[in-house]
Amino acid sequence: MPNELGRSTSPYLRQHAGNPVEWREWGDGAFEEARERQVPVFLSVGYSACHWCHVMAHESFEDRETAAYLSEHFVSVKVDREERPDVDAIYMAATVAMTGHGGWPMSVFLTPAGEPFFCGTYFPKDARGGMASFRQVLEAITDAWETRREQLDGIGKRVVEQLGATQPAVGGSFDLDRAVQLLTAEFDLRAGGFGGAPKFPPSMVLDFLLRHHRRTGSADALRMVAVTCERMARGGMYDQLAGGFARYSVDAEWIVPHFEKMLYDNALLLDVYTQWWTVDENPLARRIALETADFLLAELRTPEGGFASALDADTEGEEGKYYVWTPDQLREAIPDDADWVIDLCDVTGTFEHGSSVLQLRTDPDDEVRWSRVRAELLQARSLRTYPGRDDKVVAAWNGLAITALTRAGIVLERPQYVEAAVQAARLVRDVHLDGDRLYRTSRDGVRGSAHGVLEDYAAFAQACLTLLGATGDVEWFTTAERLLGRVLEQFVAEGSYFDTAADGEQLVWRPQDATDNATPAGVSLAAEAFTTLASLTGSDRYEVAAQEALQASAQIADRAPRFAGRALAVAETIATGPLEIAIVGDQPELRQIAFTDAPWGTAIVAGAPGLAVPLMDGREQPAAYVCQKFTCKLPITLPEHLRRELRPVD
Repeated sequence: MPNELGRSTSPYLRQHAGNPVEWREWGDGAFEEARERQVPVFLSVGYSACHWCHVMAHESFEDRETAAYLSEHFVSVKVDREERPDVDAIYMAATVAMTGHGGWPMSVFLTPAGEPFFCGTYFPKDARGGMASFRQVLEAITDAWETRREQLDGIGKRVVEQLGATQPAVGGSFDLDRAVQLLTAEFDLRAGGFGGAPKFPPSMVLDFLLRHHRRTGSADALRMVAVTCERMARGGMYDQLAGGFARYSVDAEWIVPHFEKMLYDNALLLDVYTQWWTVDENPLARRIALETADFLLAELRTPEGGFASALDADTEGEEGKYYVWTPDQLREAIPDDADWVIDLCDVTGTFEHGSSVLQLRTDPDDEVRWSRVRAELLQARSLRTYPGRDDKVVAAWNGLAITALTRAGIVLERPQYVEAAVQAARLVRDVHLDGDRLYRTSRDGVRGSAHGVLEDYAAFAQACLTLLGATGDVEWFTTAERLLGRVLEQFVAEGSYFDTAADGEQLVWRPQDATDNATPAGVSLAAEAFTTLASLTGSDRYEVAAQEALQASAQIADRAPRFAGRALAVAETIATGPLEIAIVGDQPELRQIAFTDAPWGTAIVAGAPGLAVPLMDGREQPAAYVCQKFTCKLPITLPEHLRRELRPVD
């Protein structure tokens, strides 16, 4: 049987198309084969930028003896977790429940009914450090399957029953002041961020803190944002040459990153730095926002106009090789400036083999010189092997990027960012959307087979509503209404939100995850989108939907606000009003002030008189209208008056 991954739209799966393993894609056919052969399913879940996924692939999946053993005793299924987050969520929950930890690559053994009976992550080719080799694991599973099949079936059934019995805790109120107090207790005063190593960029928490500061004037909230944003931007996790952030820092000081660059991280951080600029006009915030947006357009944009998912951490089998420098490499590339850069960028062997990631702990004393040197180093770096790019377009992550680029484009007066956002939105609308059904991925303009999950619908709906305020194109409003209408029909049951649609593939468990983690939870994104839509329409139905979505995260926010950042940000918007701004006529200056000076999360619509959006009904006079629950103040025509209205001076 040939390996069928070569037909996939997932770059991660296509990376494994040349393996001798007889990989199958996730689907009924693989499980039907397992039932017919009466063998277990080996499920391997990973993603293209995953370092240890590449290691296990090289050690085991490229090994012909291992492949032959898998073919004889298992049906092997490979899943891209970014394409099938529903499958990933189910079996990661099982892995954590059975082993106490999770990670990728995820290696799970299933009955032909899809029930997990043994879970793990990375298994080495050779046993070491008390860890069994992958071959030993396979042989032990085979023996157990042949001699204790009934026991394994029973384990699988019990695991699924336990997952199904795990109901998310919902209900309660959001104590926003208490959330700030809890975050303050976990805050790293010296290096920024929360907790210890490894440190991930706390994008959604920073968003919440900025909104909280804007509403309350909290100095503690703004201090946590300023310290964290400055330390991240000046450390090695930020690419000091080309812009853009790596996935996380392996240390507590933001020095050495795990080098993969993810679209979702950079979209979320772009939005944070843009918002930080609107709050206190820190020049660093503006510079990082501009450089991060430029990185998205230069390195992640696809020919079709969407945004690719990630850049790999590895090149030529070495993590970070593309990004790091030794003193000798600097002296070769910039002989006259090397010593200055070695001192400025702390090239002291911070990484491996005497190499360093470049940091910029202080602003250069000669900005013109730094600009020239930076260009020369970029040119020298361009001669290296470029990291692999996962060029699939994910609807949810493109939604995050569209929202961030639209806001940055208006606030920072960069129309090319808004145009890029419009092009990406058109791609998602025209390729991913079929009627009211949204598909999660595409590649080279070809739609993938995976149906969208809640985060896809909600993130893209919010992106469309943000574009409405920037473009005045009512099509974005009608698209968002259509998407969120399907959310209410297919993702909500008795006020409870699910991550998968009721009419989607029936898996062994229907996941509900309210945790804001690497990306916002689907239910948090739904709360945000419904809050915006309620503000634009005055609809009680959408307001109730937003409130029900927020309830899913209330107890997480109360116990562990680090993992409810987006939900807390939406709760802040609701506590602020939320505001609604309608701008009638071609008023670019009023629009720019609305995006810049209104609290983040304000619903904004700008367009011609008669635009078919309820907030615009009956408004013919060219002006800005600032409203709450459709009760509006007098029309404002002068930019300085609108700014004063949105930022009153005590």
